[in-house]
Amino acid sequence: MYRAYWAIPRTLKTRAGEQVNTPFGMASMLLAILAKEEPDSMVICFDEGSKTFRHEENETYKDGRAETPDDFYIQIPRVMELMTAFGFAVVSNPQYEADDFLASYATEGSDQDMKVTVVTGDKDAFQLASENIRVAIPHKGYNQAEYLGPDEVYEKLGVTPAQVAAFKGLSGDSSDNLKGVSGIGPKTASTLIQEFGSLLEIYNHLDDIRPAIREKLEADKEQAFFCERMAELVCDLDLPASMEDIELNDLSPTPLLEFFTELEFTLLSKRFLRMLETDYGQAHFLTEEIAMPAESKTQLSLFE
Repeated sequence: MYRAYWAIPRTLKTRAGEQVNTPFGMASMLLAILAKEEPDSMVICFDEGSKTFRHEENETYKDGRAETPDDFYIQIPRVMELMTAFGFAVVSNPQYEADDFLASYATEGSDQDMKVTVVTGDKDAFQLASENIRVAIPHKGYNQAEYLGPDEVYEKLGVTPAQVAAFKGLSGDSSDNLKGVSGIGPKTASTLIQEFGSLLEIYNHLDDIRPAIREKLEADKEQAFFCERMAELVCDLDLPASMEDIELNDLSPTPLLEFFTELEFTLLSKRFLRMLETDYGQAHFLTEEIAMPAESKTQLSLFE
């Protein structure tokens, strides 16, 4: 939602004056994901904005992030209406982050030998990359998604997916207000992890590390292991929606077309109708139900 809010001009409003740039951006990205990935199952994972177990362990977790403008929050109900109109499963829990649900669903899907694409810009998800799981970072909406498997994660960070949490334990993560080891940057962190394999083994071999680096590691040992623990995703949550519940079968296109008409998303209606004409659209949507509502007179030519 945050990505959509900043990607689409906040001047985008209905004729009645309702600001709708966030649901427009979300809908546009979701249509692009459907068209490009052609998923058989889909689950949308949200943060509830409450204090998770990480906040309970660390009161400053994620402090320092820029304040979100009020006109973002007032659009959230419309985004949730959009999820319902699409027919997607939505999950969240005040004790856990969306990333933990991404991890749990991705792990379950992989265990069932599914090919899983985790769509997120959060680097914590890099630890999920495997033979069956790839991470897709959206760029240009979703038109230029960056895909990362284990090899790409190693190329980007210099560590394996299993070592991502240790990497953050050393180098920290400013987006989550995790400081890591003071004076240890990404390059030094990856070099140490490549040599010793894990954070524990690094600290088991401090005598083998040059004094300048060793002193930094010793000074922030507790913080290093704490940051590693904060970065580790929970991969075994009970799934609020079963794997059967998240399958995309016999979806009705009518609610989404009605939603697009209500918010005057003429361009998105046209994109959705074109997708319904594809083999994928025919297979997953009840296309015989299509009754296109009267088109809005508002043409979003800015985005055409």
